[in-house]
Amino acid sequence: MRRLPVLLALFALAASASAQRVGQPAPDFTGTDSQGQTHKLSEYRGKYVVLEWTNNGCPFTLKHYTSGNMQALQKQWTAKGVVWLTVLSSHPGAQGYMTAAAENTYLAREHAVPTAALLDPSGAIGHEYEAKTTPDMYVIDPSGKLIYAGAIDNRPTTDVDDVKGATNYVSAALTEAMAGRPVADSYTRPYGCSVKYAGAD
Repeated sequence: MRRLPVLLALFALAASASAQRVGQPAPDFTGTDSQGQTHKLSEYRGKYVVLEWTNNGCPFTLKHYTSGNMQALQKQWTAKGVVWLTVLSSHPGAQGYMTAAAENTYLAREHAVPTAALLDPSGAIGHEYEAKTTPDMYVIDPSGKLIYAGAIDNRPTTDVDDVKGATNYVSAALTEAMAGRPVADSYTRPYGCSVKYAGAD
């Protein structure tokens, strides 16, 4: 019974650490996508970048893909020059782990259109950002600064019907930043399934 308060305290500390990173330079990383291409965050300096942690077995992630919400966001913002990187940090054998071929099949079936899907089975990129849930969303501005971290929206449920009418924090952050305004909600508590890091099961 004492374990729950400890876990909640640890989660609060992790959330606090993520909040403190907003406004700071985003951690650089190098990752390989499902097409075998290498991506380095610093190569996208001068562009807005969205990082989306995903797990196709997580009902919270499925909510946004089944509804078409995530695909619509990817299409909307990449059309405006935003680099959208989907990140898979599930370790081999865990829920959400995908080989490159399986991920490409999934992207095609779901009509998903991120700039790239980065395979992170070691969890290196996920740990660098302290990504906690799927989805967990980050927005990086053209100077390389982290300007948003947290939930995709303000409705932390698995109900597809809740997508409609929700406040989408990612779109809000991009819209405000591109208009030269400060991001009103620069940090929110992410919701979803825990990221399936190696050793975390």
